[in-house]
Amino acid sequence: MTHTRFHWVRHGPTHAKTLVGWSNLPADLSDHAAIARLSAYLPNAPVISSDLSRARATADAIQGQRPRLPDNASLREIHFGDWELQHFTEVEDQALIRRFWEEPGSVTPPGGESWDVVRARVNDAVDKLIGHEDIIIVAHFGVILTQVQRALGIGGYEAFSHKIDNLSVTEIRFDGAWSAGRINHIL
Repeated sequence: MTHTRFHWVRHGPTHAKTLVGWSNLPADLSDHAAIARLSAYLPNAPVISSDLSRARATADAIQGQRPRLPDNASLREIHFGDWELQHFTEVEDQALIRRFWEEPGSVTPPGGESWDVVRARVNDAVDKLIGHEDIIIVAHFGVILTQVQRALGIGGYEAFSHKIDNLSVTEIRFDGAWSAGRINHIL
């Protein structure tokens, strides 16, 4: 039976107070002690990341002697479209943005992607990684929550209730069925 343990790492903080999806904001990786603890905690396993710079730089910082797989654009954060880099309160259509967060599914930001589209994109990328015994994936808040939702068999709204801190580890397992270990483990 195929089994894989996915060690999801959220990238270092950007310090942005806006909706950051596909924008290439840099990660603050100045907390060298936290990076060292994170790297020491993770197994000796391949590392893959989103192709956005904040995830790539975090993956570089924790890689050590681990093998590196090519960056994967399918592991990008939610595409917020016209809402990108706006504060929640600055979005013109307040009713729509509230529905996006409170009724995740088919609600789509103008020019962006719905929660259902994000989930399908990420699930497809993750399914292609099944077969590794362990794999470390450096990605984003929304991306990690798609897999929490999958592993726990919960709805999108319930998934959004989980906190995923920067530089935290969330463990998701596949052994014929999906399950979750630690969620938002901070070292």
